[in-house]
Amino acid sequence: MFECPVPIGEYDRVTLAHGGGGRMTHRLISKIIAPLFDNEYLRQLHDGAILKLEGRVAVSTDSFVVSPVFFPGGNIGDLAVNGTVNDLAMCGARPRFITLSLIIEEGFLLKDLWEILTTVKVRADEAGVEVVSGDVKVVEKGKGDGIFINTTGIGEVLEGVDVSPSNVKVGDKVILSGHIGEHGIAIMSVREGLEFETPLKSDTMNLWPLVEAILKVGGPAIHMLRDATRGGVATVLNEVARSAGVGIVIEEERIPVREEVRGACEILGLDPLYVANEGRFLSFVSPDVADDVLNALRRVPGGEGAEVIGEVVEEHSGTVVMRTWMGGTRVVDMLSGEQLPRIC
Repeated sequence: MFECPVPIGEYDRVTLAHGGGGRMTHRLISKIIAPLFDNEYLRQLHDGAILKLEGRVAVSTDSFVVSPVFFPGGNIGDLAVNGTVNDLAMCGARPRFITLSLIIEEGFLLKDLWEILTTVKVRADEAGVEVVSGDVKVVEKGKGDGIFINTTGIGEVLEGVDVSPSNVKVGDKVILSGHIGEHGIAIMSVREGLEFETPLKSDTMNLWPLVEAILKVGGPAIHMLRDATRGGVATVLNEVARSAGVGIVIEEERIPVREEVRGACEILGLDPLYVANEGRFLSFVSPDVADDVLNALRRVPGGEGAEVIGEVVEEHSGTVVMRTWMGGTRVVDMLSGEQLPRIC
């Protein structure tokens, strides 16, 4: 869709002058960034964007520092867009706009920057969002690590939607949208040189189509949504249990984990419940709509592996308990420390 080589001459790497605010900065913006993301807001070349929105507005800011920048199934550009629109989706908001700020290390290859930016463009178009503002900074070699991306997403909350930990109730079903652990293990496979019979890729994806589908069938019976990124499913469940003042029970046998992920976790000494995801989320829904929500998820690409993995209970408030496949129970605590650094 976007042709190489990079549409800028003389330099094949980012220099300090590209972030100095002068001619080189102007050329980077005018030759690469502005044409790629051209729209009525960026065309003004103003310090900010004045946006047209109606109703309730959701805003989310995120930063992306993944290492390596390119990984099986995507790159930091995929994460920047998908991660931002997913945070909006978890608020029940249709993603509309995104800002894009780049912190680039001196010496970063311009062809790699072009690939990342074109990925941002493709994912933004797919999600129906426009890049309306941004910034570029260049730091000295050794003072960064390739490229960092900071984003702010803005979306419109759908009418009648109210998702919050305070809405979680005893009896709610906990639904997981698909197989877990794939993003974290895809990153670790590159770092540790692991190879699998079946290629394992990051699960990074735009979750709004799945969220929109379940909001249509569940409406106000969708009490809470949360994507399971850093800290994985276990950490999200603990956060919700503590915020809502309830207990949660999950069933080990119902948690979808691919064999490649399970095997890699055993080799690396990891628990799939704590491994980061970039395309999976948990929904807490009233039991009378649980089947409809599950079926709606499974009809949307990316939600085929959805499962009801547990329920909200009155007992052991603030604690998550798992019924194991052996018939016993164990407490699933919040992640302590950093299991997988620089994962997103």
